[in-house]
Amino acid sequence: MASPRRDRFVLSICLIAVTALAWAYLVRLDREMSAGMEHEMAMAAMGMAMRTPWTAADAALAFLMWVAMMIGMMTPSAMPVLLLFSATAAARQERGVPVSALSFAAGYLIVWAGFSLAATLAQWGLHEAASLSASMRTSNGLLGGGILIAAGLYQLTPLKTACLAHCRSPLGFLMTGWRAGVAGAFRMGAHHGVYCLGCCWALTGVLFVVGVMNLLWVALLGAIVLLEKIGPGGPHVARAGGAALLLAGIGVAVFGP
Repeated sequence: MASPRRDRFVLSICLIAVTALAWAYLVRLDREMSAGMEHEMAMAAMGMAMRTPWTAADAALAFLMWVAMMIGMMTPSAMPVLLLFSATAAARQERGVPVSALSFAAGYLIVWAGFSLAATLAQWGLHEAASLSASMRTSNGLLGGGILIAAGLYQLTPLKTACLAHCRSPLGFLMTGWRAGVAGAFRMGAHHGVYCLGCCWALTGVLFVVGVMNLLWVALLGAIVLLEKIGPGGPHVARAGGAALLLAGIGVAVFGP
């Protein structure tokens, strides 16, 4: 049986690699979209711009984009619980700890893949309603302000507090909800992913206001998620973020995006 230290090393390398690949894909996609946007602006200047409906291929590419963003944003903050899972499995003397840990990670990410599908459908609907600009930002001040206000209010709800408490202290969940084997690890990862989704889904909605592919904001929101989950003042960060989003939402609703 491999040593716990080696197991943690293998898991850490895998998670770092997946996160790096997600960010590499996002950077490449951002460059391609920037080039396409310049072409669209040139056509608009010549009076030839036109808004075309999405195809299934467009929806599939948008889904991949959202999945990559969620991996890039959420995996760093999930690493502590994944390493804790690995250590717990080793302490229970289970076989194939790295494989089980990766199965836990897969269960966690499948939840965010489901969210990515919902976000893709929302983006599709906004596109068809002509409510997104060329930079994929909400073009309606009331809509953008409403998204920010809703996200800010959610940050202050008991549900957000409960989900954040679970994410910050997952040891009790690992002790009481342990399921052996690869399939059990997958179910545990999905269970934890649901709590993480409950903690962070509203923050990711902010991307519709600042730009769905605004990588600076993707990184910033990922850093906020990280501070909320593992920082010493995580609950205070969540409440401060909620207040800031409320003020920003009022500003966007009144003065426009």
